[in-house]
Amino acid sequence: MLIGTILRAKGADVTTVAPGATVRELLAKLAERNIGAVVVSSDGVTIQGIVSERDVVRRLHDRGPAILDGPVSAIMTTEVHTVTPAENVDSLRRTMTTQRFRHLPVVEDGRLVGIVSIGDVVKSAIEELETEKASLVDYLHR
Repeated sequence: MLIGTILRAKGADVTTVAPGATVRELLAKLAERNIGAVVVSSDGVTIQGIVSERDVVRRLHDRGPAILDGPVSAIMTTEVHTVTPAENVDSLRRTMTTQRFRHLPVVEDGRLVGIVSIGDVVKSAIEELETEKASLVDYLHR
């Protein structure tokens, strides 16, 4: 299965936050959308970073509550790994597991076109297994 297949099923909506937004504003977006990470982007198309709940928790621990009124750019991860819609989900699953990534932006022709979470990958694996099981059951009953 390709990453593009996951995006077609879940949609290509990506929540972004400007680098100058405060961490409080970021937390409001995470809570409002019930998501675990957002892409940091000034224009909604280019990626300047990514920031997750884990980033916030770690920086709170390291630097204290003053970070809440500081900019997202101060806590974001700037070295962002990305994938393309044409890449295989099996490869993505291995990358997410070995690198301990929970969210990866999807980029096509240099533009942000989606984001894939570990939950999306697990859901696709379950759907593939269910499809295979149904095919095998159907084959055995012929």
